[in-house]
Amino acid sequence: MNEKEERPWGWFEIHLEEANLKIKRIMVKPGKRLSLQSHEHRAENWVVVQGQALVTLGEETIKLEKRQSVFIPEKTKHRMENPGKEELVFIEVQTGTYLGEDDITRFQDDFGRS
Repeated sequence: MNEKEERPWGWFEIHLEEANLKIKRIMVKPGKRLSLQSHEHRAENWVVVQGQALVTLGEETIKLEKRQSVFIPEKTKHRMENPGKEELVFIEVQTGTYLGEDDITRFQDDFGRS
């Protein structure tokens, strides 16, 4: 574990993976953002450990600073973006009945992924 998986917006590494639980450390480059997405089978908790975050949660936009967090319920549209000039690092705790990377419905993506 802890091998970084590169993405066009930054990278992530898995720190713990068990039945119904996965913990990742995620870095988002300055000015980049993840897909606007939802998950059918999992909820997520995000905790910012470095930088500033702009979170889309349903119809709401939330600004987060270091040590602040947000809960994303199953089936809720969400996105993390880095509006700052330094790297954004956050911890993602996934809980649910299925935690595969293919449990993603993308609604909008800056990098042409579907």
